[in-house]
Amino acid sequence: MQRKRVLIIEDEESLLKLLTVILTVNGFEVSGVSTGSEALEKLSNEAFDLILLDIMLPDINGYDICRRIKEHPLHASIPVVMLTAKKSAEDRELGSTCGAAAYLTKPFKSAIIIEVIEKLLGKGVKMEKNT
Repeated sequence: MQRKRVLIIEDEESLLKLLTVILTVNGFEVSGVSTGSEALEKLSNEAFDLILLDIMLPDINGYDICRRIKEHPLHASIPVVMLTAKKSAEDRELGSTCGAAAYLTKPFKSAIIIEVIEKLLGKGVKMEKNT
């Protein structure tokens, strides 16, 4: 079985490395970038099954990246999981409005991230629904 490919867009290097390890250990093939422009470039050259996206990035904010992904016919079906320190109801609403499939906040538990990703990729049949 081919491993699912995840693109991580996170500007904090230590967190990008941690997320890469967590996902790789759990059987995912991972690519990581630290800016929105790098992410859009990577998406134009490679295929991904899921995108893990920070909101506060140095160039393009995560909401705009998510909108661009969802407006692009080749990428619109890719689930986007927001992973951010922004916790307000307004921020969550913006995440939903731009097309994010899930909105997780930092600090996070790695088990929750894996559960959400597996659910979105169709592996989480036995998982409980997380509200």
